[in-house]
Amino acid sequence: MKKISSILILGLAVLWCNIGFAQNQLKSNNTIIKFFSETPVENIDAICKEAVSILSIPKNQMAFSVPIKCFKFKNALMEEHFNEKYMESHQYPNATFAGTITDQIDFKNDGDYKFNVSGKLKIHGVEREINLPATAIVKQGKISLNADIMVKLVDYKIEVPTLVFNKIAEEIKVSIQSTYNNK
Repeated sequence: MKKISSILILGLAVLWCNIGFAQNQLKSNNTIIKFFSETPVENIDAICKEAVSILSIPKNQMAFSVPIKCFKFKNALMEEHFNEKYMESHQYPNATFAGTITDQIDFKNDGDYKFNVSGKLKIHGVEREINLPATAIVKQGKISLNADIMVKLVDYKIEVPTLVFNKIAEEIKVSIQSTYNNK
């Protein structure tokens, strides 16, 4: 666990440097990443409660770092296959995203805000430009973020053996939930 925490902190430090240090930079240690694969044969879902996110309000930038091994499945064998055969988490321990908020948002005022973040998502050693549609809920100075995105396995060179091809969707729904601390 210490190794995962060290790797996560190092990865986040790199993303943090890309965002730059600033006042009004918020951190979320309470970031939850879920994914869901739906096929006629089998549904697969997993959850990670160890992701970290940074929101830099002055620079309109956001970053996430997700340790791949933190995903928990209902089935231990699925979790093992996910880490060893598909995600190769020993070689690619983290997924990351760093991007710029492209819409004007006043994070000082309470309300629900829909916006987009344009940035780079890196999974399985492959980095791609994406647009992340998100919603921020600001209430009494506390900011919560929700986002959903569809990720195509082929885009990130994640290979699915033909034996189980009908059990794993070609596109996976990824959901993000973050709550940012003001301190």
